[in-house]
Amino acid sequence: MDTASKTITVTSVEPIAPLKRHSRTQMALAFGVAAVSDVLAMATVIAPPLQIALDAATAVALFVILGRRWALLPGLIVEAIPGMGVFPVWVLVVLSIIMYDGIKKPHKA
Repeated sequence: MDTASKTITVTSVEPIAPLKRHSRTQMALAFGVAAVSDVLAMATVIAPPLQIALDAATAVALFVILGRRWALLPGLIVEAIPGMGVFPVWVLVVLSIIMYDGIKKPHKA
């Protein structure tokens, strides 16, 4: 039997940089875009193509304002369901993003 020792190399992995907090201006702008979109969605509930275009434009605008956020995708999916335009989904999505940013994840040791 060969008793050769094996060398194990441990490398450090740099942690992923946390998302930076949004400024009050960004939060207010995102909330305003979401509120206007939800009001317009109630008016376009009888015209699904207009509502789909409005929701796509809202998702793109919020993506530009807030950056890459996974919470935007479920909002877009919920808005694609017929009849859901009567609920303020985009406002709730923006509020959840704002509230979630205030929660700090515990560090793993």
